[in-house]
Amino acid sequence: MKWLDWAIVAAYLAYVIFDGIRLSKHSKTKEGFFLADRGLPWWAVGLSVMATQMSAITLVGTTGQAYSDGMRFIQFYYGLPFAMIILCVTVVPFFSRAQVFTAYEYLERRFDVRVRSLTSFFFLISRGLGVGTIISAPAIVLSIVFGWNLIATIFAIGLSTTLYTMFGGVRAVTWTDVKQMVIIFIGLGVAFYVIVSSFPPGVSMADGLHLAGSLGKLDMVDTSFDLTEKYTIWSGLIGGMFLALGYFGCDQSQVQRFLTAKSVDQGRTSLLMSAFLKIPMQFFILLIGIMVFVFYQFHTPPLIFNPNEAAKVSQTAEYKAVEQRFADAHSARRDAALAFDAANDAARANYVDANKRFSEVRKEAVELVRSSGNRSFNDVNYVFPTFILQNMPIGIIGLLIAAIFAAAMSSISSELNALATATTIDFYRRLYRPEGTDPHLILVGRIATFIWGIFACIVAIFATNLGSLIEVVNRFGSFFYGSLLGVFVLAFAVRRANARGAFAGLLFGISSVWVASLYTNIEFLWFNVIGCVVTVIAGYLVSLTSKRDVNRGDAETQSI
Repeated sequence: MKWLDWAIVAAYLAYVIFDGIRLSKHSKTKEGFFLADRGLPWWAVGLSVMATQMSAITLVGTTGQAYSDGMRFIQFYYGLPFAMIILCVTVVPFFSRAQVFTAYEYLERRFDVRVRSLTSFFFLISRGLGVGTIISAPAIVLSIVFGWNLIATIFAIGLSTTLYTMFGGVRAVTWTDVKQMVIIFIGLGVAFYVIVSSFPPGVSMADGLHLAGSLGKLDMVDTSFDLTEKYTIWSGLIGGMFLALGYFGCDQSQVQRFLTAKSVDQGRTSLLMSAFLKIPMQFFILLIGIMVFVFYQFHTPPLIFNPNEAAKVSQTAEYKAVEQRFADAHSARRDAALAFDAANDAARANYVDANKRFSEVRKEAVELVRSSGNRSFNDVNYVFPTFILQNMPIGIIGLLIAAIFAAAMSSISSELNALATATTIDFYRRLYRPEGTDPHLILVGRIATFIWGIFACIVAIFATNLGSLIEVVNRFGSFFYGSLLGVFVLAFAVRRANARGAFAGLLFGISSVWVASLYTNIEFLWFNVIGCVVTVIAGYLVSLTSKRDVNRGDAETQSI
């Protein structure tokens, strides 16, 4: 990186931290610190909803996912609009009128404090794991840029974001999210333009899409109904919808977003904004990954995108032999790509065959790295950062690194604030200090933010080698979201459900997902369906075997 790139990144980070702390003056009450006095406009809430979901994982992991696996991942989002419409009709008006701080407060009214505490506990575990994965994405970038130790980089990023989240509260988080989304959109647009303009003379974007299409990388619909296939239209429409219902309707990090809106209608509009912009935005990010793949058809890519791992084996005779075969394979693939003609079957077949040989050599290199001691090695998350640093012009590198930071910090801050809110409201205030004053609860919220920031940094250390980060974070969530959703289905829709049934149902649901993950080959999106269905059925059956609670929860359910 040149001095201009450093200046852009430094100026951005300084501004974000300063602005977040500046907004702390509006967070003097618990309502202001945790819910921004329920007074934010719909468009700010909508952008914050998108920013919370679109972390650096989206920029780093999704582009790398598209580079290696094509556009199939887009099917993951096909159920999102349906989930958002359902939530707008049901959950948004319900929680807004209930005047709760957390989604789990209502569960005590409907059932009892045990159900509220257990549900909130599982949220804390799932989000704590998720935010750790989110931190790992920008840490990967910085460890490459600065040559820093990865662990030190993780703590530098995690704790710097924790700082402004501790002081500013949800208002600072939301308005920072808005500004960061602007940086992200600008950065993505510039990246796309630079990539396409770097194609060889005579090679257009359409030519690049034909190349990618000949390898199946543009396939966006798989109609096979196979529970062991990760991305199909059915796993997206059904499993993805259940995941979105659980995430946006039961996860405090998202519920807290629309609880800050000025009204029920503005809360609904904020979710609908995300529902209908998310798929086009995700399509565009995946398309950038495809364009990076096309770029490397004509320019020599790194044999291993993770430079630290490559350095460990680069001096061995085996690696040097693979490196020579890799150069030959790339040269053959480049010539085949330049001669490619979508209407010429022989030219298509020649290119496909050349790419196959190229991929086989690269697999040899990956296996060589794994055999050196890192059995979990996977460099898909290093593709886009390495591309940026090696191929972008001065100034643009700084802008894109800032965009990755923006995506990371927006999600990290939102998740940390939600974790602090649930910890303070659902556990500390409810179980230890129900009479706590606003200044005292704000202090506890800030301490909780710091503790969760440390926890997330520890998780991030282990997340970097688990594969595509966009898959890792959603896999973590899928272990919990279906079961959390099942508890709220029992609360909202099953009148015979009682506290004992809801508590047992949640435990059965979580257990069923773990059993499915350990003893079957079912892919993770279906875990959301399994967890929800098992929770509802088990909760209902246990409720039938015990005396039904006719208590304040039923009366409050009817009055809200």
